[in-house]
Amino acid sequence: MAELIVRGAPQEYVCEVGSWKTLEEHLKRRLLKRVLVLHGEKSWRVAEAKFPELNEVEAVFDTYHFECTDAEVARVVALVKAENCEAIIGVGGGKVADVVKAACHVLGIAAIIMPTLAATCAAYTPLSVMYNEAGQMLRYDVFPRSNALVLIDPEVILDSPFELMVAGIGDTLAKWYEADVIIRQLEKSSAEIDVAYFAAKMCRDNLLALSSAALTAMRTGQLNEAFVKTVETNIMIGGMVGGFGDDYGRTSGAHSIHDALTTQEASHRVLHGNKVAYGILVQLVIEGNWAEIEQLLPFYRELGLPASLFDMEMGDLSAEELQIVAERATEPGETIHMMGEGITSEVVYQAMIQLEDYMAQKRVDQNQ
Repeated sequence: MAELIVRGAPQEYVCEVGSWKTLEEHLKRRLLKRVLVLHGEKSWRVAEAKFPELNEVEAVFDTYHFECTDAEVARVVALVKAENCEAIIGVGGGKVADVVKAACHVLGIAAIIMPTLAATCAAYTPLSVMYNEAGQMLRYDVFPRSNALVLIDPEVILDSPFELMVAGIGDTLAKWYEADVIIRQLEKSSAEIDVAYFAAKMCRDNLLALSSAALTAMRTGQLNEAFVKTVETNIMIGGMVGGFGDDYGRTSGAHSIHDALTTQEASHRVLHGNKVAYGILVQLVIEGNWAEIEQLLPFYRELGLPASLFDMEMGDLSAEELQIVAERATEPGETIHMMGEGITSEVVYQAMIQLEDYMAQKRVDQNQ
């Protein structure tokens, strides 16, 4: 078994209504006097009114530049140095959080995350997904320092875009399928991997049971227990899978498919979690697990998760473009190889074709 490093949790994590109001208290306990608040653009239109007033801590506010790139991280690092800030607070979605974490790693300062979405586990995990300026995924950077503080207010996330919550459910559902295919191959487990496996199963079980009621809360604007639990599943429990399992719980087939799809311009309009949800089904085709696909399809239909390239308005990708995706998904070092030996670009290419044909036949059958 390869080295396994546990990065189980942020230093402090709070999820409760009104938690944002405690921000200054947390900053003072950490002896912080001047901070940078890095926020998104669209999300800040809603979050600004809910961001607490800081009376004893000075704050500099800045908008991130739309992508988590090395250049954006360098820009934020330079800004922190120029403004003499002692920590960075990220307010927004996963890419804002990833920029903050990467910049804080370079600077050796505290990363404080106040998510406005539950679309990924980015608020919880000490890693950043890095992209190039064209929006193509490059790599994961994993950091030795945990996030200092995560403040989640479920009422803030209740006001987030509905489609981003659905995508977050798709992304988190993958935790089970990607961890399971790796862990079940191990001859020996460990306490850390057992925790990761338990958390991964909890992701699947919680989401299948609670997502419908959670999304009803968003439609009605009425907070309920299912919504809060789904938010924490997407952020905390999802983060625990990789946090405890490391490479044995982080990603395998579904995320490799996602990463490969980013080579195609058409995919850039498709949400991260939706591409991952599609990747789950491609992974299951590779495994030959059509029965599980049949079990998942009603859930996908209910939530509106994509089950094919057609569903993502990418059904017109050429054979050459699909081959590029398949080759990118199976590059050396890609996590799809954690599924086992013999997964070649041809295997992935054929799996995508088989899934597309299968779902096309489903549409025909439904219309008869």
